[in-house]
Amino acid sequence: MTSLDKPTEETSADDARAVTEAALFEAFGGVRGMVETVVPGLLFVTIYTINKDLHLSAIAALAVSLVLVVVRLVRKDTVKHAFSGVFGVAFGVVFAMMTGNAKDFYLPGMLYTLGLGLAYIVTTLCGVPLIGLILGPVFKENLSWRTRNPGRKKAYAKASYAWGAILLAKCAILFPLYWWADTTQLGWVLIALKIPPFLFAVWLTWVFLAKAPAPIDVFAEMEAEEKAAEEREREAAARPAE
Repeated sequence: MTSLDKPTEETSADDARAVTEAALFEAFGGVRGMVETVVPGLLFVTIYTINKDLHLSAIAALAVSLVLVVVRLVRKDTVKHAFSGVFGVAFGVVFAMMTGNAKDFYLPGMLYTLGLGLAYIVTTLCGVPLIGLILGPVFKENLSWRTRNPGRKKAYAKASYAWGAILLAKCAILFPLYWWADTTQLGWVLIALKIPPFLFAVWLTWVFLAKAPAPIDVFAEMEAEEKAAEEREREAAARPAE
């Protein structure tokens, strides 16, 4: 193992924690991303609770999600979280309109949560924890953690298991309610379960990564290798011809 293969030990613990916090904030959208996730569903269940009008509730939820995207576009902000919200709401609207059952507005999101929870578990069992695939580019380490940073891979595995367990526990609550509860009960429980489990999973991820070795900046390594190659070429060109 060369020196480049070892995680740098120069970064202090406080700096590592700060970098981890910033990366998690960026990856998961921060406070604004959470708001954009909650508002459309909250509007849907509020309107439906008041007047039981599926069409009005669905249109209002879709409209507000589109407004959130437009606001981000106008402000030239990152739109990936807002766009994912639009697609989720749109699928919910289509399902509910097709079946005429207001509870089906929530079904695509519930199925996505189930699939994502399983993906976290399965990818970790396969040796490629999903949270590492998500956060690797954010930390500028890409997939270097898989073979060159075993301590970090272990932290990603723990975080992925935590995400999977939390999401599957959430599904264990929601799917029985989908069958047995009415639309408003399901909607309000789902809204209540939006933020707390998410924050708990993010906090656990922060705990695991803050204690893990620092990420290997593969982009900095590539830049250093390119500069070294250029320097060698200049030195070779400067030598007198034999």
